Amino acid sequence: MSDVPPSPDISEIPEAVAQPKRRWSIQLVWIVPIIAALIGGTLAVKAFLERGRTITITFKTGEGLEAGKTKIKYKDVEIGKVENIEIAEDSSHVIVTARLGRESKGFLVEDTRFWVVRPRIYGGYVSGLGTLTGGTYIGVDAGKSKNPSRTFKGLEVPPVVTSDVKGSTFFLHSADLGSLNITSPIYFRRLQVGQVAAYAIDRDGRGVTFTIFINSPYDRFVKSNSLFWHASGIDLTLNANGLKVNTESIVSILLGGIAFEVPEAENDAPRAASNSSFILFAGKEEAMRHAETARTFRLVFRESVRGLSVYSPVEFNGVRLGEVTKIILEFDPHLKEFYVSVEIQLYPERLHGPEVTGLSRQEDAQTFINSLIDRGLRARLGSGNLLTGQRYIALEFIHEAPKVKINWSQAPPVFPTTRSGQEDLQESLTRIARKIEKMPLEEISVEVRQTVRSLDQSLRSADKLIKNVDTDIVPEARIVLNDAHSTLGEAREVLSKDSPMQNDLRDTLRELSRAARSVRMLTDYLERYPESLIRGKKGDGR
Repeated sequence: MSDVPPSPDISEIPEAVAQPKRRWSIQLVWIVPIIAALIGGTLAVKAFLERGRTITITFKTGEGLEAGKTKIKYKDVEIGKVENIEIAEDSSHVIVTARLGRESKGFLVEDTRFWVVRPRIYGGYVSGLGTLTGGTYIGVDAGKSKNPSRTFKGLEVPPVVTSDVKGSTFFLHSADLGSLNITSPIYFRRLQVGQVAAYAIDRDGRGVTFTIFINSPYDRFVKSNSLFWHASGIDLTLNANGLKVNTESIVSILLGGIAFEVPEAENDAPRAASNSSFILFAGKEEAMRHAETARTFRLVFRESVRGLSVYSPVEFNGVRLGEVTKIILEFDPHLKEFYVSVEIQLYPERLHGPEVTGLSRQEDAQTFINSLIDRGLRARLGSGNLLTGQRYIALEFIHEAPKVKINWSQAPPVFPTTRSGQEDLQESLTRIARKIEKMPLEEISVEVRQTVRSLDQSLRSADKLIKNVDTDIVPEARIVLNDAHSTLGEAREVLSKDSPMQNDLRDTLRELSRAARSVRMLTDYLERYPESLIRGKKGDGR
């Protein structure tokens, strides 16, 4: 018999029955931890979302900044806080790590500007006085770029113009800085319309470029032909009308300023585009000259030009028509002598009248100037001030001047000149001095001394004669005068009204008058009755 058990009967094996799936249920003890996890996760997500964005800002110095305390503000509203401050590896600047709130997404562009707001006084601009009580903070000017950025370079001074101010930016090129500074005002018709935003030396080192901002709506007055000039300080003018003081404002006297204007003759020019460049002139007069059409001429003087300088005026009948631009001493190899070459600029547009038309054309200007030279127009040196010795170029008509022609092919053409009156006077005085030197002064002095001696002797003789007259003639003359006085007294007594002679004379005249009347009556009677000479008077008893 084998030990293998017998196989069970299949019918005796029980059939497996599947039980239904039980529903999942959580025990009450797990509810509290799950709720706590959900709340913690929500807070973590919220904290992560509210944590904001981290940025880095570089400054030259960390003055006034404190990690965990210094705030970042936009329009005086807090939008972030400084988290860390560290020095750069090259020790040239500090790196500020800050965190901005989630609402600061619009600030994270490359042209956003950051600066430290602290009390500042530079030029006439005062800022950051509120930080004396509230503490230093970092200011923000939101950019307009579409390029995102998390790294920024902080400004060392606050921007003069923020991005939300409407207006236009322009560039001015000048030879030097002058008295201008950031925030220096810009004037149009003596109204402040903008300010200097920045300045920098040109790359070639030959000048300075200013960035200016003109506020809206005044930026529409900046035309393509606008003229800008330094309006700093005081412009004093002393002329026949008295002392004239010209300045834009008290601020421009202290801090400097810029003024601009459009030439009246070209006021219809188009509006200048933003970021256009202009030249900054030293003064208004120089700027206005730039707007006129200038004609350059050369003057040749073979006399001293002492007192003449660059920018000395060129005048015609007292009216300024140009100025001197260059003075050069040259040598004439043919005559073996030196002469002075003076370059001037004339502005024909300053001449007005029906005969002066179309002078902007080269041919018309040459024809007009040729006609004036044919009539004797010449340039000469004039004396502008006897005290300072300043001189100018005067244009005058010299009718006896020889005929000359301008060679217009030269560059520049030579304008005819004549000698100055002062030079002629000096030559006349020189000729007189030479004649005096040729005179025999020693011989004349000897004759003069002899004449003086003779005159002295004559005077002595005359003195003796006068003394004789006083001692001999005068007493006799006095006696004669006394006798004449006595005679005149007696005659006065005879001719007086109450004198006897006057009474007798009057009686005699009365008798003569009565006698004349009787004779006249007798003559009249005889004319009527001539027979009375024979018969006698009528009525006579004979």
